[in-house]
Amino acid sequence: MKLYLRLAWRNLWRHRSRTLIVVIAISGTMALMMWYDGMVGGFNEAIYGNAIRVLGGNIQIHAAGYGAAVERLPLLPLLNDQALVEAARAQPQVVAATRRINTGGIATTRKGAFGVTIIGVEPDQELPVSLVAQKVVEGRYLRPDDRDVVFIGQGLATAMDVTVGSRFTLTGRDVHQQMRSRTMTVVGIYDIGMPELEKRTVYITLGEAQDLYGLDGQVTEIAISLKQIGEEAAVMEALRPSLAGAEIVSWQTSFPELEQAVATKGGAMNLFSVIMMVIVGIGILNLLLMAIYERTREIGILGALGLRPAQVSVLFVLEGFLMGVVGVVTGVALGLLINGISGRVGMDFSQFAGITEYMALISGKVYPTWGVDKLPQRALTVLVITTLAALYPAREAARREPAAALHYV
Repeated sequence: MKLYLRLAWRNLWRHRSRTLIVVIAISGTMALMMWYDGMVGGFNEAIYGNAIRVLGGNIQIHAAGYGAAVERLPLLPLLNDQALVEAARAQPQVVAATRRINTGGIATTRKGAFGVTIIGVEPDQELPVSLVAQKVVEGRYLRPDDRDVVFIGQGLATAMDVTVGSRFTLTGRDVHQQMRSRTMTVVGIYDIGMPELEKRTVYITLGEAQDLYGLDGQVTEIAISLKQIGEEAAVMEALRPSLAGAEIVSWQTSFPELEQAVATKGGAMNLFSVIMMVIVGIGILNLLLMAIYERTREIGILGALGLRPAQVSVLFVLEGFLMGVVGVVTGVALGLLINGISGRVGMDFSQFAGITEYMALISGKVYPTWGVDKLPQRALTVLVITTLAALYPAREAARREPAAALHYV
Protein backbone atom coordinates (compact mmCIF):
# COMPACT_ATOMS: atom_id res chain seq x y z
CA MET A 1 0.00 0.00 0.00
CA LYS A 2 2.90 2.36 0.70
CA LEU A 3 4.05 1.98 -2.93
CA TYR A 4 0.55 2.73 -4.21
CA LEU A 5 0.35 5.87 -2.07
CA ARG A 6 3.71 7.10 -3.38
CA LEU A 7 2.65 6.49 -7.00
CA ALA A 8 -0.76 8.10 -6.45
CA TRP A 9 0.80 11.16 -4.78
CA ARG A 10 3.32 11.58 -7.60
CA ASN A 11 0.66 11.17 -10.29
CA LEU A 12 -1.51 13.72 -8.50
CA TRP A 13 0.97 16.50 -9.19
CA ARG A 14 1.98 15.56 -12.72
CA HIS A 15 -0.75 17.89 -13.98
CA ARG A 16 -0.56 20.59 -11.35
CA SER A 17 -2.98 23.05 -12.89
CA ARG A 18 -5.91 20.63 -13.11
CA THR A 19 -5.18 19.15 -9.69
CA LEU A 20 -4.96 22.61 -8.15
CA ILE A 21 -8.31 23.57 -9.67
CA VAL A 22 -10.01 20.58 -8.04
CA VAL A 23 -8.16 21.06 -4.73
CA ILE A 24 -9.14 24.76 -4.69
CA ALA A 25 -12.77 23.77 -5.34
CA ILE A 26 -12.68 21.23 -2.49
CA SER A 27 -10.91 23.54 -0.05
CA GLY A 28 -13.17 26.45 -0.96
CA THR A 29 -16.24 24.31 -0.35
CA MET A 30 -14.83 23.04 2.94
CA ALA A 31 -13.96 26.57 4.09
CA LEU A 32 -17.43 27.79 3.04
CA MET A 33 -19.08 25.05 5.10
CA MET A 34 -16.93 25.92 8.13
CA TRP A 35 -17.69 29.61 7.68
CA TYR A 36 -21.40 28.86 7.52
CA ASP A 37 -21.18 26.64 10.61
CA GLY A 38 -19.32 29.43 12.39
CA MET A 39 -21.97 31.95 11.34
CA VAL A 40 -24.75 29.64 12.54
CA GLY A 41 -22.93 29.28 15.86
CA GLY A 42 -22.62 33.06 16.12
CA PHE A 43 -26.28 33.57 15.22
CA ASN A 44 -27.31 30.88 17.70
CA GLU A 45 -25.56 32.81 20.45
CA ALA A 46 -26.71 36.24 19.24
CA ILE A 47 -30.34 35.34 18.54
CA TYR A 48 -31.24 32.06 20.19
CA GLY A 49 -28.86 32.63 23.08
CA ASN A 50 -30.59 35.95 23.77
CA ALA A 51 -34.01 34.37 23.24
CA ILE A 52 -33.14 31.75 25.84
CA ARG A 53 -32.07 34.50 28.25
CA VAL A 54 -35.47 36.15 27.78
CA LEU A 55 -37.57 32.99 27.95
CA GLY A 56 -36.04 31.40 31.04
CA GLY A 57 -32.52 30.04 30.68
CA ASN A 58 -30.91 27.05 28.97
CA ILE A 59 -32.19 24.61 31.61
CA GLN A 60 -35.16 24.67 33.98
CA ILE A 61 -35.82 22.55 37.08
CA HIS A 62 -39.38 22.06 38.37
CA ALA A 63 -41.16 19.94 40.94
CA ALA A 64 -42.31 16.44 40.00
CA GLY A 65 -45.53 16.56 37.96
CA TYR A 66 -44.93 20.05 36.58
CA GLY A 67 -44.42 18.86 32.99
CA ALA A 68 -47.83 17.17 32.87
CA ALA A 69 -49.57 20.46 33.73
CA VAL A 70 -47.11 22.94 32.22
CA GLU A 71 -49.79 24.66 30.11
CA ARG A 72 -51.45 25.87 33.34
CA LEU A 73 -48.15 27.03 34.91
CA PRO A 74 -49.00 25.22 38.18
CA LEU A 75 -47.69 26.57 41.47
CA LEU A 76 -45.92 23.36 42.55
CA PRO A 77 -43.30 24.16 45.22
CA LEU A 78 -39.83 22.87 44.42
CA LEU A 79 -38.21 20.98 47.29
CA ASN A 80 -34.58 21.60 48.26
CA ASP A 81 -34.41 24.51 45.83
CA GLN A 82 -31.41 26.14 47.49
CA ALA A 83 -29.41 22.89 47.37
CA LEU A 84 -30.25 22.52 43.69
CA VAL A 85 -29.13 26.10 43.00
CA GLU A 86 -25.81 25.45 44.71
CA ALA A 87 -25.33 22.19 42.79
CA ALA A 88 -25.99 24.02 39.52
CA ARG A 89 -23.63 26.88 40.33
CA ALA A 90 -20.88 24.34 41.03
CA GLN A 91 -20.89 23.28 37.36
CA PRO A 92 -18.18 25.05 35.30
CA GLN A 93 -20.51 25.62 32.32
CA VAL A 94 -23.08 27.48 34.43
CA VAL A 95 -23.12 31.28 34.41
CA ALA A 96 -26.10 31.70 36.74
CA ALA A 97 -28.77 29.64 38.53
CA THR A 98 -31.71 31.65 39.85
CA ARG A 99 -34.89 30.87 41.80
CA ARG A 100 -38.22 31.88 40.27
CA ILE A 101 -41.99 31.71 40.61
CA ASN A 102 -43.70 31.36 37.26
CA THR A 103 -47.48 31.57 36.97
CA GLY A 104 -50.32 33.02 34.91
CA GLY A 105 -52.51 36.01 35.65
CA ILE A 106 -54.39 39.01 34.34
CA ALA A 107 -53.29 42.65 34.15
CA THR A 108 -56.29 45.02 34.25
CA THR A 109 -56.45 48.71 33.33
CA ARG A 110 -59.11 51.01 31.90
CA LYS A 111 -57.99 49.74 28.47
CA GLY A 112 -59.11 46.22 29.36
CA ALA A 113 -57.78 42.93 30.74
CA PHE A 114 -54.61 41.32 29.39
CA GLY A 115 -53.53 37.74 30.04
CA VAL A 116 -49.91 37.67 31.19
CA THR A 117 -47.27 35.36 32.57
CA ILE A 118 -46.17 36.63 35.98
CA ILE A 119 -42.55 35.86 36.84
CA GLY A 120 -41.19 36.41 40.32
CA VAL A 121 -37.41 36.85 40.17
CA GLU A 122 -34.38 37.51 42.35
CA PRO A 123 -33.33 40.85 40.80
CA ASP A 124 -29.73 40.83 42.02
CA GLN A 125 -29.16 37.28 40.74
CA GLU A 126 -30.97 37.84 37.41
CA LEU A 127 -29.37 41.16 36.53
CA PRO A 128 -26.08 39.79 35.04
CA VAL A 129 -27.86 37.33 32.71
CA SER A 130 -31.28 38.91 32.11
CA LEU A 131 -31.64 40.54 28.71
CA VAL A 132 -34.79 42.40 29.76
CA ALA A 133 -32.91 43.90 32.73
CA GLN A 134 -30.32 45.24 30.30
CA LYS A 135 -32.91 46.72 27.91
CA VAL A 136 -34.57 49.25 30.22
CA VAL A 137 -35.91 52.19 28.22
CA GLU A 138 -37.85 53.94 30.97
CA GLY A 139 -37.60 53.85 34.74
CA ARG A 140 -35.43 51.14 36.32
CA TYR A 141 -35.12 47.40 36.88
CA LEU A 142 -36.42 45.68 40.01
CA ARG A 143 -34.60 45.74 43.36
CA PRO A 144 -34.67 42.89 45.91
CA ASP A 145 -36.67 44.89 48.48
CA ASP A 146 -39.27 46.22 46.01
CA ARG A 147 -42.93 45.64 46.90
CA ASP A 148 -46.12 46.47 44.99
CA VAL A 149 -44.12 47.33 41.86
CA VAL A 150 -43.95 45.63 38.47
CA PHE A 151 -41.48 45.64 35.56
CA ILE A 152 -43.18 45.36 32.15
CA GLY A 153 -42.38 45.35 28.44
CA GLN A 154 -42.93 48.16 25.97
CA GLY A 155 -45.49 46.07 24.07
CA LEU A 156 -47.70 45.71 27.16
CA ALA A 157 -47.15 49.34 28.21
CA THR A 158 -48.38 50.48 24.80
CA ALA A 159 -51.36 48.12 24.82
CA MET A 160 -52.42 49.23 28.33
CA ASP A 161 -51.47 52.88 27.74
CA VAL A 162 -49.33 53.07 30.88
CA THR A 163 -45.98 54.62 31.72
CA VAL A 164 -43.59 54.54 34.67
CA GLY A 165 -45.55 55.49 37.77
CA SER A 166 -48.87 54.23 36.38
CA ARG A 167 -50.83 51.73 38.44
CA PHE A 168 -52.86 48.68 37.42
CA THR A 169 -54.34 45.58 39.01
CA LEU A 170 -52.51 42.25 38.78
CA THR A 171 -54.65 39.18 39.47
CA GLY A 172 -53.77 35.50 39.76
CA ARG A 173 -54.50 32.29 41.65
CA ASP A 174 -52.45 31.36 44.71
CA VAL A 175 -51.20 27.92 45.66
CA HIS A 176 -54.65 27.08 47.10
CA GLN A 177 -56.43 28.20 43.90
CA GLN A 178 -57.77 31.35 45.58
CA MET A 179 -57.90 34.54 43.52
CA ARG A 180 -55.39 37.15 44.69
CA SER A 181 -55.26 40.74 43.40
CA ARG A 182 -52.87 43.56 44.05
CA THR A 183 -52.52 47.07 42.68
CA MET A 184 -49.03 47.42 41.23
CA THR A 185 -47.00 50.46 40.23
CA VAL A 186 -44.96 50.33 37.03
CA VAL A 187 -41.35 50.85 38.11
CA GLY A 188 -39.69 50.24 34.75
CA ILE A 189 -40.28 49.39 31.10
CA TYR A 190 -38.02 47.24 28.91
CA ASP A 191 -37.88 46.98 25.13
CA ILE A 192 -36.31 43.98 23.39
CA GLY A 193 -37.95 44.66 20.02
CA MET A 194 -40.45 41.79 20.37
CA PRO A 195 -43.84 43.44 21.14
CA GLU A 196 -45.83 40.20 21.24
CA LEU A 197 -43.51 38.63 23.79
CA GLU A 198 -43.34 41.88 25.78
CA LYS A 199 -47.12 41.95 25.87
CA ARG A 200 -47.29 38.54 27.53
CA THR A 201 -44.76 38.84 30.38
CA VAL A 202 -44.46 40.93 33.57
CA TYR A 203 -41.84 40.70 36.32
CA ILE A 204 -42.16 41.19 40.06
CA THR A 205 -39.72 40.42 42.88
CA LEU A 206 -39.54 36.88 44.22
CA GLY A 207 -40.52 38.07 47.70
CA GLU A 208 -43.58 39.81 46.30
CA ALA A 209 -44.60 36.68 44.37
CA GLN A 210 -44.10 34.44 47.42
CA ASP A 211 -46.31 36.71 49.51
CA LEU A 212 -48.96 37.16 46.81
CA TYR A 213 -49.34 33.47 45.92
CA GLY A 214 -48.87 31.84 49.32
CA LEU A 215 -45.43 30.33 48.70
CA ASP A 216 -43.62 31.31 51.87
CA GLY A 217 -39.90 30.96 51.10
CA GLN A 218 -40.64 28.59 48.22
CA VAL A 219 -40.20 28.72 44.45
CA THR A 220 -41.61 26.82 41.47
CA GLU A 221 -38.63 26.97 39.13
CA ILE A 222 -34.86 27.18 38.93
CA ALA A 223 -33.58 28.80 35.74
CA ILE A 224 -30.02 27.90 34.74
CA SER A 225 -28.04 29.95 32.22
CA LEU A 226 -24.99 28.44 30.52
CA LYS A 227 -21.93 29.94 28.85
CA GLN A 228 -23.06 28.74 25.43
CA ILE A 229 -25.71 26.70 23.68
CA GLY A 230 -24.90 23.02 23.29
CA GLU A 231 -23.71 22.32 26.84
CA GLU A 232 -27.18 21.50 28.17
CA ALA A 233 -26.94 17.70 28.01
CA ALA A 234 -23.69 17.53 30.00
CA VAL A 235 -24.98 19.85 32.73
CA MET A 236 -28.31 18.04 33.00
CA GLU A 237 -26.53 14.69 33.35
CA ALA A 238 -24.27 16.11 36.08
CA LEU A 239 -27.29 17.45 38.01
CA ARG A 240 -29.48 14.34 37.85
CA PRO A 241 -28.08 12.77 41.07
CA SER A 242 -29.11 15.92 42.99
CA LEU A 243 -32.67 16.15 41.65
CA ALA A 244 -34.39 13.80 44.14
CA GLY A 245 -37.44 13.41 41.92
CA ALA A 246 -37.52 16.91 40.47
CA GLU A 247 -37.94 17.38 36.72
CA ILE A 248 -35.18 18.89 34.60
CA VAL A 249 -35.64 20.05 31.01
CA SER A 250 -33.60 22.04 28.49
CA TRP A 251 -34.72 24.89 26.27
CA GLN A 252 -35.18 22.40 23.42
CA THR A 253 -38.10 20.91 25.35
CA SER A 254 -39.43 24.11 26.90
CA PHE A 255 -39.25 26.19 23.71
CA PRO A 256 -39.66 23.72 20.79
CA GLU A 257 -40.14 26.52 18.25
CA LEU A 258 -36.55 27.66 18.88
CA GLU A 259 -35.23 24.11 18.58
CA GLN A 260 -37.09 23.69 15.28
CA ALA A 261 -35.60 26.92 13.93
CA VAL A 262 -32.04 25.83 14.83
CA ALA A 263 -32.58 22.34 13.38
CA THR A 264 -34.00 23.79 10.15
CA LYS A 265 -30.93 25.96 9.60
CA GLY A 266 -28.59 23.01 10.24
CA GLY A 267 -30.55 20.70 7.95
CA ALA A 268 -30.53 23.25 5.12
CA MET A 269 -26.74 23.56 5.33
CA ASN A 270 -26.27 19.78 5.40
CA LEU A 271 -28.20 19.49 2.14
CA PHE A 272 -26.41 22.48 0.62
CA SER A 273 -22.98 21.07 1.52
CA VAL A 274 -23.75 17.70 -0.07
CA ILE A 275 -24.90 19.43 -3.28
CA MET A 276 -21.69 21.48 -3.40
CA MET A 277 -19.53 18.42 -2.84
CA VAL A 278 -21.37 16.46 -5.55
CA ILE A 279 -20.48 19.26 -7.98
CA VAL A 280 -16.85 19.05 -6.86
CA GLY A 281 -17.03 15.27 -7.21
CA ILE A 282 -18.08 15.67 -10.84
CA GLY A 283 -14.96 17.77 -11.37
CA ILE A 284 -12.80 15.01 -9.87
CA LEU A 285 -14.49 12.40 -12.05
CA ASN A 286 -13.85 14.52 -15.14
CA LEU A 287 -10.21 15.12 -14.17
CA LEU A 288 -9.47 11.44 -13.64
CA LEU A 289 -11.25 10.40 -16.83
CA MET A 290 -9.07 12.82 -18.78
CA ALA A 291 -6.03 11.41 -16.96
CA ILE A 292 -6.94 7.89 -18.12
CA TYR A 293 -6.81 8.90 -21.78
CA GLU A 294 -3.62 10.89 -21.31
CA ARG A 295 -1.96 8.06 -19.39
CA THR A 296 -3.16 5.14 -21.48
CA ARG A 297 0.39 4.06 -22.36
CA GLU A 298 1.40 4.39 -18.71
CA ILE A 299 -1.51 2.13 -17.71
CA GLY A 300 -0.32 -0.37 -20.32
CA ILE A 301 3.21 -0.29 -18.89
CA LEU A 302 1.86 -0.87 -15.37
CA GLY A 303 -0.09 -3.85 -16.66
CA ALA A 304 2.93 -5.21 -18.49
CA LEU A 305 4.97 -4.89 -15.27
CA GLY A 306 2.52 -7.20 -13.55
CA LEU A 307 -0.07 -4.92 -11.93
CA ARG A 308 -3.44 -6.59 -12.03
CA PRO A 309 -6.55 -4.57 -13.09
CA ALA A 310 -7.71 -4.34 -9.47
CA GLN A 311 -4.34 -2.83 -8.48
CA VAL A 312 -4.55 -0.25 -11.27
CA SER A 313 -8.05 0.58 -10.06
CA VAL A 314 -6.80 1.06 -6.48
CA LEU A 315 -4.15 3.48 -7.76
CA PHE A 316 -6.78 5.77 -9.31
CA VAL A 317 -9.09 5.55 -6.29
CA LEU A 318 -6.17 6.63 -4.09
CA GLU A 319 -5.58 9.63 -6.34
CA GLY A 320 -9.18 10.75 -5.79
CA PHE A 321 -8.90 10.12 -2.06
CA LEU A 322 -5.63 12.08 -1.80
CA MET A 323 -7.21 15.00 -3.66
CA GLY A 324 -9.92 14.98 -1.02
CA VAL A 325 -7.37 14.85 1.82
CA VAL A 326 -5.39 17.79 0.43
CA GLY A 327 -8.61 19.74 -0.15
CA VAL A 328 -9.88 19.03 3.38
CA VAL A 329 -6.61 20.02 5.07
CA THR A 330 -6.34 23.22 3.02
CA GLY A 331 -10.03 23.99 3.52
CA VAL A 332 -9.84 23.52 7.29
CA ALA A 333 -6.86 25.86 7.50
CA LEU A 334 -8.67 28.45 5.37
CA GLY A 335 -11.90 28.05 7.33
CA LEU A 336 -10.12 28.51 10.66
CA LEU A 337 -8.40 31.62 9.33
CA ILE A 338 -11.67 33.15 8.10
CA ASN A 339 -13.60 32.30 11.26
CA GLY A 340 -10.74 33.44 13.47
CA ILE A 341 -10.70 36.87 11.85
CA SER A 342 -14.51 37.13 11.72
CA GLY A 343 -14.77 36.02 15.36
CA ARG A 344 -12.51 38.86 16.49
CA VAL A 345 -13.90 41.59 14.24
CA GLY A 346 -17.57 40.56 14.24
CA MET A 347 -20.17 41.16 11.55
CA ASP A 348 -22.77 43.90 11.90
CA PHE A 349 -26.30 42.60 11.28
CA SER A 350 -28.16 45.25 13.26
CA GLN A 351 -29.68 46.67 10.06
CA PHE A 352 -31.53 43.38 9.58
CA ALA A 353 -33.06 43.43 13.08
CA GLY A 354 -36.55 44.10 11.72
CA ILE A 355 -36.72 41.16 9.29
CA THR A 356 -38.16 38.70 11.81
CA GLU A 357 -39.20 38.92 15.45
CA TYR A 358 -36.23 36.97 16.75
CA MET A 359 -33.78 38.99 14.61
CA ALA A 360 -34.63 41.90 16.91
CA LEU A 361 -32.56 40.13 19.57
CA ILE A 362 -29.33 40.86 17.69
CA SER A 363 -27.69 43.57 19.75
CA GLY A 364 -25.18 44.89 17.21
CA LYS A 365 -22.52 42.53 15.86
CA VAL A 366 -22.58 38.77 15.41
CA TYR A 367 -19.32 37.00 16.29
CA PRO A 368 -18.89 33.70 14.41
CA THR A 369 -17.54 30.69 16.28
CA TRP A 370 -14.66 28.50 14.98
CA GLY A 371 -17.18 26.36 13.09
CA VAL A 372 -15.62 23.04 14.15
CA ASP A 373 -18.70 21.46 15.77
CA LYS A 374 -19.55 19.56 12.59
CA LEU A 375 -16.01 19.35 11.22
CA PRO A 376 -15.67 15.51 11.38
CA GLN A 377 -19.00 15.12 9.58
CA ARG A 378 -18.06 17.68 6.91
CA ALA A 379 -14.59 16.19 6.35
CA LEU A 380 -15.98 12.66 6.10
CA THR A 381 -18.58 13.80 3.57
CA VAL A 382 -15.87 15.39 1.43
CA LEU A 383 -13.62 12.30 1.53
CA VAL A 384 -16.49 9.91 0.75
CA ILE A 385 -17.68 11.95 -2.23
CA THR A 386 -14.19 12.47 -3.65
CA THR A 387 -13.41 8.77 -3.29
CA LEU A 388 -16.70 7.73 -4.89
CA ALA A 389 -16.05 10.16 -7.76
CA ALA A 390 -12.84 8.24 -8.51
CA LEU A 391 -14.52 4.82 -8.72
CA TYR A 392 -15.78 5.09 -12.31
CA PRO A 393 -12.47 6.39 -13.73
CA ALA A 394 -10.68 3.66 -11.76
CA ARG A 395 -12.96 1.04 -13.32
CA GLU A 396 -12.26 2.42 -16.79
CA ALA A 397 -8.51 2.33 -16.15
CA ALA A 398 -8.71 -1.28 -14.95
CA ARG A 399 -10.49 -2.34 -18.17
CA ARG A 400 -7.59 -1.25 -20.41
CA GLU A 401 -5.81 -4.16 -22.00
CA PRO A 402 -2.02 -3.77 -21.57
CA ALA A 403 -1.22 -4.80 -25.16
CA ALA A 404 -3.67 -2.32 -26.67
CA ALA A 405 -2.68 0.40 -24.23
CA LEU A 406 1.01 0.09 -25.13
CA HIS A 407 0.20 0.81 -28.79
CA TYR A 408 -2.07 3.76 -27.94
CA VAL A 409 -0.95 7.03 -29.53
